[in-house]
Amino acid sequence: MTTPKQRQQISKFLSFVLRHKPEAIDLTLDPNGWADIDELITKANQSGQTGTLDRMAIEDVVATNDKKRFMLSEDGLRIRASQGHSIKVDLQLEPALPPELLYHGTASRFVESIMQEGLKPQQRHHVHLSQETATAHDVGQRYGKPVILTIQAGLMHQQGCRFYRSDNGVWLTDQVLPEFIQPAPQNS
Repeated sequence: MTTPKQRQQISKFLSFVLRHKPEAIDLTLDPNGWADIDELITKANQSGQTGTLDRMAIEDVVATNDKKRFMLSEDGLRIRASQGHSIKVDLQLEPALPPELLYHGTASRFVESIMQEGLKPQQRHHVHLSQETATAHDVGQRYGKPVILTIQAGLMHQQGCRFYRSDNGVWLTDQVLPEFIQPAPQNS
């Protein structure tokens, strides 16, 4: 069994190679972002970036990751990141009807710019939104003093914006214009 520190290290490594730089270990992803687990293990171990990686450690990380960042294929032979890619992949997500309100966590230093320009995917394919304010708070806290923004997703959808829900429950959309964003009420 892997320790929490090893799981965190492996999770960061998997995020890096499955979302952003598979070429860092000469890993091949298919067009839908899937990597062969045996190839991943071999190339990760050859690179020396993770210590010793094995199937049990990968399965442990997938099973215990609270954000469900990764998923295994039904046959258990492949793995991919659930979302957050900066490389071109097609996750084959179908458009979905969002709830009326979704939330985006950010740091206070970004709020003025967001309120003027909206939310853009930056280096990723989509803007990431959550259905819970607690999740948005946790995301915002990673970047500084957290601010939760309320997104009028239902209204955006009515006006033709597409939403997708990733396998781990994160809501995705191409962008959010400023008129659909409000600062969420903050608890004192």
